[in-house]
Amino acid sequence: MSASMASAPVTALVLAGTRPGRPDPLAQMAGVSHKALLPIGGVPMVLRVIAALRDVPAISRIAVCVDSPHVLADKLPPDILLLPAQPGGPSASVLAGLARFGTPLLVTTADNALLQAAWVEEFLSAIQPQSDMAACVATQDAVQRAVPNTRRTYIRLADMTFSGCNMFLFKSAVSARVADLWQRVEQNRKNPLRVALALGPLVLLRALTGRLTRAALYRRIAKLTGAQAELVPLSDGRAAVDVDKPDDVVVAEQLAAALPPIHI
Repeated sequence: MSASMASAPVTALVLAGTRPGRPDPLAQMAGVSHKALLPIGGVPMVLRVIAALRDVPAISRIAVCVDSPHVLADKLPPDILLLPAQPGGPSASVLAGLARFGTPLLVTTADNALLQAAWVEEFLSAIQPQSDMAACVATQDAVQRAVPNTRRTYIRLADMTFSGCNMFLFKSAVSARVADLWQRVEQNRKNPLRVALALGPLVLLRALTGRLTRAALYRRIAKLTGAQAELVPLSDGRAAVDVDKPDDVVVAEQLAAALPPIHI
């Protein structure tokens, strides 16, 4: 762990809510109220995530953010805090988590069912001291090497092609401005023109033409928010596998079979 993180106890926030509207198809398929309760390797995904986070020495407390918290109240260990999900989506729930717990705040999702403590520790250790916020990613090469049978969504920058790992660290107070920016993009995700206005049309054009570098992206985020952000690639491509569609359930079951048993 970096020197800047060594003395700072980290709160972990697990996003387990359901988007407003029709029920989640994976939850329906599994016969559960929330996708977070879908079992992988016989263990509900949210409990797999909690077990991994508990094995990270830097994490001092764990909160689960879910709509209708009473649904999970009797299914989680008693020391896990519950926070109601915000109707504005994941970014709004992160902002609520930051308001409640402050920083540093590690954010992940309940469908990050293969999460390993070693991945969290590698992520925290690799974050640069000057960064206010970091997003965990896995390069396309790492994913295809570790999980050749998975289909992931990749973001292509000029100097790295990667998939997200559903893990973020909001390290300092100014990082909340990145969550604000995320919320603006999320609210306008179906309106490309408004996304372009939020991020800047030149940045969007460079991204669409594959000419946007990490450094240019960081500079733009810093200009918009005042926060220093970075992408942190993990060595294990399995970290990019979340459970978002039926094919993912099959892949996650295969990978979970090779992992150590879960103890809650």
